[in-house]
Amino acid sequence: MTADDEVREHPGTKTSGRCDPRFSRVREVFDRHFADGAELGAAFAVHLDGEAVVDLWGGVADRRTGRAWEHHTPALAYSCTKAVTATAALLLAERGLLDVTAPVADVWPEFGQRGKERITVEHLFTHQAGLPTVEEPVPVEEFEDHAAIADRLARQEPIWEPGTAHGYHALTYGFLLGEVIRRVSGKSVGEIVATEIAGPLGLELWLGAPDDVVARAARLSAGDRARPGGAGASGTAGTSGTSGASGASGASGVGEPPAPAETDAGAPASPVVAELPGRGAGDPLYEMARASLDKDSLMNRALGNPAVHKLSGGANHPVVLRAGWPAMGIVTTARGLAGFYRELVAGRILRPETLRDAMRRRVNGPDRVLFVDSSFGLGYMRPALTFLTPARGAETAFGHTGMGGFLGLGDVENGLAMGYTMNKMANAVSGSMRAYHLAEAVYDALGREGR
Repeated sequence: MTADDEVREHPGTKTSGRCDPRFSRVREVFDRHFADGAELGAAFAVHLDGEAVVDLWGGVADRRTGRAWEHHTPALAYSCTKAVTATAALLLAERGLLDVTAPVADVWPEFGQRGKERITVEHLFTHQAGLPTVEEPVPVEEFEDHAAIADRLARQEPIWEPGTAHGYHALTYGFLLGEVIRRVSGKSVGEIVATEIAGPLGLELWLGAPDDVVARAARLSAGDRARPGGAGASGTAGTSGTSGASGASGASGVGEPPAPAETDAGAPASPVVAELPGRGAGDPLYEMARASLDKDSLMNRALGNPAVHKLSGGANHPVVLRAGWPAMGIVTTARGLAGFYRELVAGRILRPETLRDAMRRRVNGPDRVLFVDSSFGLGYMRPALTFLTPARGAETAFGHTGMGGFLGLGDVENGLAMGYTMNKMANAVSGSMRAYHLAEAVYDALGREGR
């Protein structure tokens, strides 16, 4: 990468790092987000054909202390985890240890009860199992006992007939697929990530962060208080589409469910009931916004148990960072997340044919939990309203967003890998478009290169 090392200063913040001149607009967008107050601290990394072309960071990792965001600052990237967990399972499938098409009960007999006998492993990958929430309250003592939480799910009935619909399994995805992985390998997802992915490839990526990583992790903070779909959603797309975007407005984090209005990602604040986005009852954005304000909605039940907000500091609590929940527990730097997708795209984690099959859309359309359209391959998001992607990547991108604004993205056809981490959580229903605008600038640069 051609060095572009100067520190750009804006009122109250700095950004640092390198950017290949071909991708100069990416740095302009990154800097502008800080200048406009959209960021507190953040990092963005991009690889093109295996070469690092963007490596930027800046701002404050902890707003309480003023600790600077450094190049090695990790953050809890929420549901970006799901793609990593899917990859661990696909590694086992490649080795013949896991049959994706077989019933879950073949490897987890206790699961095969109360209407779940025919649920397949593929249904877990694709959010079709009908188990988007743990119905029994999970006590704090179980937060690090994944098998105990999985046992609760084994005793439940599906909310819908498995395989007939899909709905985002925000937290249960990891406990379900993680238990399958444990049953066939004898290892946790975090152990497989450490010994077979992050460790051998030298990636700054942990599922179950050690104490030294916990100590330097960014502290997640609430975004601007804003009415759903209001001005606090910086750069939000309109409901009829975005310039060059695949689809319309995404939820927070370019498509994740809305992050609760929280202080330091802790206890949710009381929602402000105001005008909701969309065209009224029946409109997916309106229904999503309305569900976010209803504590008993399926969306909030899916997001709220285990109840992270019961811990001091919420998701910043060391218990969460150490627990390694396989749906939302990844602690990573932007470099680590981009590096993960670089290795996937290059065929150094999974065989190319495995990845291409996993990218194939298995479900596409209205999401029973999120209301808006979502699309999934085997654990990987595909471009849809929940994974808003510039038009150039509309058929080629795969990856996963993370609640609040995180993004991990790979694109085999274009040789791209991206990782975006930050700590100012988006909390408006129509969400933050920071990651989308950065990805848009990357794809625009490819267009200028004639790729």
